[in-house]
Amino acid sequence: MKLIHSRDNAFFKSLKRLAESGRERRKTGQTLLDGVHLVESYEAVFGPVETLIVAESALAGGEVAGFVDGRDAVVLADALMRDLGLVDTPSGLLALIKAPQANATVNREKDAILLDGVQDPGNVGTLLRTAAAAGVEQALLSPGCASAWSPKVLRAGQGAHFALAIHEEVDLAGFMAGYEGTTAVTCLDGATSLYSAELAGPVAWVFGAEGQGVRHELIEMAGLRVRIPMPGTVESLNVGAAAAVCLFEMVRRRLS
Repeated sequence: MKLIHSRDNAFFKSLKRLAESGRERRKTGQTLLDGVHLVESYEAVFGPVETLIVAESALAGGEVAGFVDGRDAVVLADALMRDLGLVDTPSGLLALIKAPQANATVNREKDAILLDGVQDPGNVGTLLRTAAAAGVEQALLSPGCASAWSPKVLRAGQGAHFALAIHEEVDLAGFMAGYEGTTAVTCLDGATSLYSAELAGPVAWVFGAEGQGVRHELIEMAGLRVRIPMPGTVESLNVGAAAAVCLFEMVRRRLS
């Protein structure tokens, strides 16, 4: 295993650029995974990762040491691993990969989750994870969303990325105009209770940015407006929580 101690090392500098720059990730087509679970999720679908990177102290024992045993890896001094600032609580294991590309065009006849300007990486990852758990197979992200393949979104997604066809920089209005199922959005004005709404057939769920919600243009285009009944004193839900309620009400209907 190669041990890197210097911040001037060319490979470390390339990792630093990938960790900090969405432009660099787009230019190279690469990104970084953090943690054994994410690496295992990736390898179960795509095979061995390009490069494993492990913190020096993580080789002393534990899950990471067991995972890399017998595999080639680059070892970073602990200070360098922390310096990457990839996530708030680094696991001690990274993998350098080519970001998978959706190998099909968007499907206008299947369920979808549409994210309209969702900028918080944790929320984007949570939404992708919730969609994958509910059996949705495609996610469409508008311009202005956090990059789906950023390390923080990947960490929050917990492997959901590898179960979804993810399309970024999508014209959501154009997709909605040609969608052959029901386009649904959560809002208050003119909305039907989620629990009495018609959810038969494929549904494309639109969820909006923190604070602003879904753009008015997309609300006007949606075939179905739903509201989540809230008998308590809180007036709204985090977008991730709202999406979970909606998607799993759809699942409940289909299973009953």
